[in-house]
Amino acid sequence: MTVATPETVRDAPTRRGGVRALWAGNPWAVVQRGLIAARSSSWVVILSGFFEPVFYLLSMGIGLGALVGDVRVSADVSVPYAAYIAPALLAVSAMNGAIYDSTWNVFFKLNYGKLYEGMLATSLGPLDVALGEILYALLRGLLYACGFMIIMQIAGLNLAATAILALSAVLLIAFGFASLGMAVTSYMKTFQHMDWINIVLLPMFLFSATLYPIAIYPQWIQSVIMAFPLWHGVELIRALTTGAYSTAMIWHVLYYVAMIGVGLVFTTKRLRALFLD
Repeated sequence: MTVATPETVRDAPTRRGGVRALWAGNPWAVVQRGLIAARSSSWVVILSGFFEPVFYLLSMGIGLGALVGDVRVSADVSVPYAAYIAPALLAVSAMNGAIYDSTWNVFFKLNYGKLYEGMLATSLGPLDVALGEILYALLRGLLYACGFMIIMQIAGLNLAATAILALSAVLLIAFGFASLGMAVTSYMKTFQHMDWINIVLLPMFLFSATLYPIAIYPQWIQSVIMAFPLWHGVELIRALTTGAYSTAMIWHVLYYVAMIGVGLVFTTKRLRALFLD
């Protein structure tokens, strides 16, 4: 990738109209740049996102699970409490990995590193940059998920043969959160604004049927929870790992497809407005 100087950024022609103005077909250049930069990153920070759900599984699944017993996940399927929360924590792990790279890292590159100005001064378009950053965030979410899935398998918490398909669901969840996270981050101007992300993520983690069934809430609260993206991811992965299949799985997938589409559109338009128009 060509390194842009301030002069080339200032003199770069404005792209107007056509697909080529948005897309050069090379998002992997952005991914490659991210992987090279990751070599100097602190692995302690990266590993912390993996161990957090593992600690929750050990404390809640084993400790509290001894008191709770089995939990009903459908009309005819009941599972141990550890097997109930494990797929939810897998979804949370994917979300955390994707959100970290698509928010904090993107915020720094956008407002302080000025990396996107250099990227867009080359042949890359805003859609290349958006997809590249999202794909890089997917790698982190997938890394967390694979490690956690191995722990689930060792602990005997994968109760259905379709549990392996949970990795595909993890990619879908990470893609959804990464695309929407990057879109939201592109509108933030200060580090204080980034605190809003944690304010949103914490309630989603606690109330998206991660630690207890959604049925314990009043009906109107259930409707609010069902609007959370994490709830759809939790239900999708839980169905795959426990065998509690239903037609609702289709709607969970469609929810994330829509989430990905909205995130990509807003991110692409925002990058173009900031650096090209």
